[in-house]
Amino acid sequence: MIVKDELLSKLRRYFDLNLYEVKLWAALLSRGVSTAGELSDIADVPRSRSYDVLESLEKKGFVVMKLGKPIKYIAIPPSEVVDRVKKNMNVEAQEKVKRLETVKNSPLLAELETLHSQGINLVDPTEMSGCLRGRNNLYNHLDLLIKNSKESVNIMTSDTGFMRKVEGLKSCFEKAKRRGVKIRIAAPLTKENKDAYELIKNFAEVKHNNKVTSRFVTVDGKDIVFMTIDDKEVHPSYDLGIWVKTPYFTSSMDQVFNHFWSLK
Repeated sequence: MIVKDELLSKLRRYFDLNLYEVKLWAALLSRGVSTAGELSDIADVPRSRSYDVLESLEKKGFVVMKLGKPIKYIAIPPSEVVDRVKKNMNVEAQEKVKRLETVKNSPLLAELETLHSQGINLVDPTEMSGCLRGRNNLYNHLDLLIKNSKESVNIMTSDTGFMRKVEGLKSCFEKAKRRGVKIRIAAPLTKENKDAYELIKNFAEVKHNNKVTSRFVTVDGKDIVFMTIDDKEVHPSYDLGIWVKTPYFTSSMDQVFNHFWSLK
């Protein structure tokens, strides 16, 4: 049996299996019923590992062990496997969320916070910088900075970037506003992002900008995240931002922002 590497890669990704598991599962699917030895030969998996791997697949609901000798394994229909895996993933995800929720108010979090605060105190301020690859990472870091903001958040972005920030950071903006943080957003206002403007206008000052093409965010005059690529020319997975904790550079960018904001 020859199974393309591309198919094996997809099975690993979608069903959260290791390489030996997908090889033996694919081999069993091609046979319906088979012994561990036969599957080992077909799938090119060491016999010393095949029983352990098949036992793992049995626990995960991919196969059933047939009664009798020699021991044989029966393939579960793929559609049923999909339902089982989906159910198991939901259960595991809920359990992980519950565990993380208990951490929030536990001594463990206090210990972690202490470790982090002590570590940060030892770091040279010039070391506080990082490369943020992918739009999800970018927005996660922006969320963190805005959550910790105390005075100001200035944002210059594109028309579509404005919509993304309203969608992804609206609740964060709302909480910052309640803390007294001044939030200002400069972006091209269009018919397409009119609804986004209506959603955010009570939490942030928004000004139309079609003159300056730039994407950056400054927080409290100390942190800046600037994007290096035009968002119209890059896939979200390859978007790239640079975060730097530098009052000198951030205050300079705030001056640029303030100059634009004062223009009529």
